[in-house]
Amino acid sequence: MSAVLRALALCACLLLGGSATAFEGGARTFAATGTVEVAFSPWDNPEAVLLRSISGAKQEIFVQAYLFTSRALAAALVAARVRGVEVRVLADREMTLKGDNSQIPVLVAAGIPVALETRYQAAHNKVVLVDPAGPEATVLTGSYNYTWSARTKNAENLIVLRGNRALARAYLDNWLRHRAEAVPYDGLTTPGE
Repeated sequence: MSAVLRALALCACLLLGGSATAFEGGARTFAATGTVEVAFSPWDNPEAVLLRSISGAKQEIFVQAYLFTSRALAAALVAARVRGVEVRVLADREMTLKGDNSQIPVLVAAGIPVALETRYQAAHNKVVLVDPAGPEATVLTGSYNYTWSARTKNAENLIVLRGNRALARAYLDNWLRHRAEAVPYDGLTTPGE
């Protein structure tokens, strides 16, 4: 059977109710479960959606950030840690070290483990995972950077996918793969020194 026919057969299977399926190259498809919420800046205030999700976290929050200058988001993550939620952050090394308003040092000072991604030209993920193993496993992703400009000036999007554990697990596995390659950051020294 040709690759095209295999792909068509797989698509038909998925449309008829199949579950997570791997494609060539590692891409996966997941059954649609849970809820979907979207927010578009500057109209819908995606930051408020992020803050609401973080405030509802019960056990764990995993963050991947390219730009992170939002004081409100940093404060919400610190508050989550204070109430006993395990918070872990990955950030792009270059944007963290050269960003004048980066909130990453604030997170480190609050005892939140941060690692900087150094392998890529740009660690451009923007992902927040809230309780990825729980029944309301939540994945927040999209173009939305964690900045004031993203909230007020840019055309950005945030999609919130709740209640799909298989999808949340795939995002968590990806987060863990990136963390294994990242360099711990103490907020004081340049990683690698």
